[in-house]
Amino acid sequence: MTATDNILKEALTLKPSQKADLIDKLLSSLDKPDTEIDKLWAKEAEDRIDAYDQGKIKAITLEKVLEKYK
Repeated sequence: MTATDNILKEALTLKPSQKADLIDKLLSSLDKPDTEIDKLWAKEAEDRIDAYDQGKIKAITLEKVLEKYK
């Protein structure tokens, strides 16, 4: 039996709230900042703002966006 199997076996014995806490901690450990991706998203946001300011793109209301999901 692997270490992962042993951990899973023990985790399955936890109370639901303890399992949820463990899951949250495990997922949080995977969420590490990536400065390169952050820079790319910042540039994309600035490019979109510039395009809007220059009239190249238009804003859409939230109601209009949500219409297609009804």
